Amino acid sequence: MKLRPNPPIRPERLRADLQRTEKRRLAPMMRALKAIHSATSPESMAPEDLERQRKGQEVLGRLIAPMAGMAWEPFSLSGMKAAWVRPSRGHDRRRAILYCHGGGYTSGNLGYARPIASKLAHVTGCEVLSFEYRLAPEHPYPAAVEDAVRAWDYLMYLGYGARDVVVAGDSAGGNLALVLTHRLKAAGRRLPASLVLFSPWTDMTASGRSYQEREALDPTLTRAYIQAVTAAYAPGQDLSSPDLSPLFGSFQDFPPVLIQAGTNEILLSDSVRLRDRLVAAGVPCRLEVWRGMWHVFQMFPMKKAADAMDHVGRFLLEQF
Repeated sequence: MKLRPNPPIRPERLRADLQRTEKRRLAPMMRALKAIHSATSPESMAPEDLERQRKGQEVLGRLIAPMAGMAWEPFSLSGMKAAWVRPSRGHDRRRAILYCHGGGYTSGNLGYARPIASKLAHVTGCEVLSFEYRLAPEHPYPAAVEDAVRAWDYLMYLGYGARDVVVAGDSAGGNLALVLTHRLKAAGRRLPASLVLFSPWTDMTASGRSYQEREALDPTLTRAYIQAVTAAYAPGQDLSSPDLSPLFGSFQDFPPVLIQAGTNEILLSDSVRLRDRLVAAGVPCRLEVWRGMWHVFQMFPMKKAADAMDHVGRFLLEQF
């Protein structure tokens, strides 16, 4: 009996099968992340709801952080929790990355910072400093900004020059990275070498079109959640102030910026409009919008996240 050869597998079918497999693998983590960002009553800032979110982020970060080949070194920075991620292999000790974690300014911690911090260290070969800034509503604006300045000053005290430091941040951490740079500029101080922003939250007035147009696509964030954390962080404040919505600040003389966002997130407009403002100010800026991806997808263990982080490594190599 003559055996017939198996028909060839079409590339598009193979890609679809791989996408379905990855989607199933990531489903439990996506459910956990959505539960963290959007509680049953997302507008609630009750202590028990916040405690659940913060503990959930700590657990999620520890579960998915790729720490192989990395040293995690927590310490107290004048009473503020902080940690270094250092590559175990030989690495560049002349430069450092200051990483601002996300969490809507009401949650987030060192555990939650571990995935992005370790990936940054891996693709750059640089040491990464994370810090646990004070959170709202217990500590509203400007507590987090003051803590970011304190972390920056610590790096300067260690002997790093401003041009030796990259400031990175995701979501609210991207907001904080931009506000920190605005603050340094206003004080006449030297600015970081560059900024790396993952799905940055740049407009607390929520005036971008994606807040309405992308909400049905976003698997993690809702407008109700954004409104709740804004009210907790900046009660009674002018939300159009550059200290809260850095999108509306002056970007003259800003350092080069890499922005990454996903097509499926309500904060997409915050990234697109930031790119437009930077380009208008003559600032070198690269915006990458990743198709089918969600808010801060880079923290997840999947190929597109790894590819995005590789782009970060290449961007910073160009800057140094």
